Amino acid sequence: MDEIFDTFLLSYDDGLISDEELLLLQDYLCISPNRHSNFPYRDYNPFDSENLDELTCKVEFRFDKQDIPRLQEALQFPEMISIPHATDCPGLEALCILLKRFAYPVRYCDMVPMFGRSVPELCKITQYAINHIYNNHGFRLQSWNQPFLSPENLESYANAIHVKGSPLLTCFGFIDGTVRLICKPGVNQRIIYNGHKRLHAIKFQSICIPNGLIANLSGPWGELALF
Repeated sequence: MDEIFDTFLLSYDDGLISDEELLLLQDYLCISPNRHSNFPYRDYNPFDSENLDELTCKVEFRFDKQDIPRLQEALQFPEMISIPHATDCPGLEALCILLKRFAYPVRYCDMVPMFGRSVPELCKITQYAINHIYNNHGFRLQSWNQPFLSPENLESYANAIHVKGSPLLTCFGFIDGTVRLICKPGVNQRIIYNGHKRLHAIKFQSICIPNGLIANLSGPWGELALF
């Protein structure tokens, strides 16, 4: 497979293929369904969180090493998870796979050396972790009836904002939003086409409070759904 990619690079140097074509060919080699069973994941050692240093955890997962087990407990990940058509996976490893996937745009084939698992396994474990968090904790972003939104806490948030210079006495949070790019759909493109950004995307709108938490999250919305 390395020889094939070297051929692509030579073709690129000779001007026979463009930048986009080179990237597409590289993606095909890594994540095409025909490559899943052939990717040499068995050449790598199984994931061992104990051997990770602090810098690796911070860079790869965006969490300190000591905080990852605490996060596992807070998110109620079990010690061992069993996924149909995949090998069993420790809960801590499943959480690390999710953190790695979300820390920065990365392909599953790029995660194989770290976790020593096949691309289909990594995909299934990631989907399990996403569903687990959403099913068990999604209500925290959708319901206003939360301990951190008690009347006493709301008053403290409003006081903190007022102390920073706000003339308002009852403002406890700030509206924030984000635009997430998506692939161009085959039909009804106008629903999700963002004329300002000139791309296809969905939007999320949230309310952020002074302690850094998202108090409430709304979305996803298409462009026309906002009017």
